[in-house]
Amino acid sequence: MFRVMLVEDDAKLANLVAEYLGEYEFTVDVVSRGDTALSHFQQTLPDLVVLDLMLPGLDGMVVCRQLRAVSTVPILILTAREDAFDEVSGLEQGADDYVNKPVQPRILLARLRALLRRIKDAPVDDSEDLVFGAFRLCRRDRSVSWREEDVLLNSAEYKLLLVLAEAAGKVLSRNDILIQMRGIEFDGLDRSIDNKISRLRRKFDDAHADKIKTVWGEGYLFSPSAWD
Repeated sequence: MFRVMLVEDDAKLANLVAEYLGEYEFTVDVVSRGDTALSHFQQTLPDLVVLDLMLPGLDGMVVCRQLRAVSTVPILILTAREDAFDEVSGLEQGADDYVNKPVQPRILLARLRALLRRIKDAPVDDSEDLVFGAFRLCRRDRSVSWREEDVLLNSAEYKLLLVLAEAAGKVLSRNDILIQMRGIEFDGLDRSIDNKISRLRRKFDDAHADKIKTVWGEGYLFSPSAWD
């Protein structure tokens, strides 16, 4: 399943799009205001963003710029604006595609799948698997296995595990992790990383925190020698 954040204030249209995409390989989160889009994105870390331009709270162009400042996630602008200037501006702000309303649902689905294929086929700077004992993480297809069994992770869990595994043997503070995952600094209160660490430990039978260690007062450490 792929996660889509749909930023759209037309509730009827949003429901129709969410229902249609939900019949295929997509889970859809609907956000109705521009000024809450960035925070929702940082909490859910979707695989794709479908973004309207005319939004309450904050214009979609500004939202697009905010998202692109913290992530390379594919952004498809879906709008009733038909001005060519808006299309050019949207693409210059970092959008990957621009579609005018009304659009047939199957066309939107095809565009989203094309964006996903573009990501999958894009060159990867370092495509080698990360392997530690019985643990394997494949960057190319975002798969994770342990003891030859696939481990099902959501997008946020995968990104956190990747950040930790790429720094195997090194202590990462919550601030380090949040900057790499979301582009934001730790505010001293955010417990989302701790919660995700707990879920990862359960999925890898790490009840004693040997594989993903807690270094008190400093952060977390992915132990490369503990994955037998």
